[in-house]
Amino acid sequence: MTFAVAASAKDTPNEQSWSFAIHGGAGVLQRANMTPQQQADYRVALQVALDAGAKVLRDGGSAVDAVTAAIVILEDDPKFNAGRGAVFTWDGVNDLDASIMDGKGRRAGAVAGVRTVRHPILLAEAVMEEGRHVLLSGPGAEEFASERGLEIVPPEFFATDERRRQLEMVKADKLSALEVEFKFGTVGAVARDNTGRLAAGTSTGGMTGKRWGRIGDAPLIGAGTYADDTACAVSATGSGEYFIRVAVAHTICERVRSARRLTIAGETQDVPLTTEILQGIVDGVIAEVGELGGSGGVIVVSPSGEPVFSMNSQGMYRGRATAAGLSEVAIFSDE
Repeated sequence: MTFAVAASAKDTPNEQSWSFAIHGGAGVLQRANMTPQQQADYRVALQVALDAGAKVLRDGGSAVDAVTAAIVILEDDPKFNAGRGAVFTWDGVNDLDASIMDGKGRRAGAVAGVRTVRHPILLAEAVMEEGRHVLLSGPGAEEFASERGLEIVPPEFFATDERRRQLEMVKADKLSALEVEFKFGTVGAVARDNTGRLAAGTSTGGMTGKRWGRIGDAPLIGAGTYADDTACAVSATGSGEYFIRVAVAHTICERVRSARRLTIAGETQDVPLTTEILQGIVDGVIAEVGELGGSGGVIVVSPSGEPVFSMNSQGMYRGRATAAGLSEVAIFSDE
């Protein structure tokens, strides 16, 4: 199930033409399994993060700043599998991954397996801004965080009783992570600012009970995160192994880029990217994930500003806002 919105957008810094979308994970999200209060709590949490990113854009801020503003809030909310409230590995620790990409010049930064950095998305941004590398991991990434003056916390800061209970279920019943409250709490955001620049970011604790230093799609540029001002910005959530194999984020952007250029009689022409064309591309890539056996969803924003959502799961925590005044959040696939 999908939903999309078209927004009138002009690529000039003097026009309010921004567009923004967030997600907080996808999976088996059924009304029968969530109390009205739980649904309300998630909607409030999503709205707070959505409003934070929208405010940055409304005030003329950059797409990158809007993405980090929203993800920082979600990383601090234990309802989501990122930052505080991240799931436990098999060994009972919280390994955190994140990535961010600036559509201008395709600058990118990512981190994997960090355990003491309060906001992994800010560390990923620092890696991007430093510019020497794209992906740092483990103790080296934490050393870099300290040198950059980012907030360091004790590892137990991220632990919650609920996530520990989920790990115990996996160990006791020898279930897979996908069988324990099947939802991916990975968080992400995509943005288009008033200058037409795009950005995308993703942050996660991975999968419950993951072993052997497993890394999913979230910190991998091209799989869980991608942004290119000539194409689109994408953040993914779902069964990471499948999203990696399809290179979901990059594949979507590459197909958008191709769709925007049409060659007729040897001449290449620009083609308007409609919401319908974008939605079809995104749905097609998610369908490929499903054909391989994977589940999850994506949020996408295009150069013309349409936030598009697609999922092959029963739900995805999500929200969207535009300069035209739209602001809404949703949980279930039929919304």
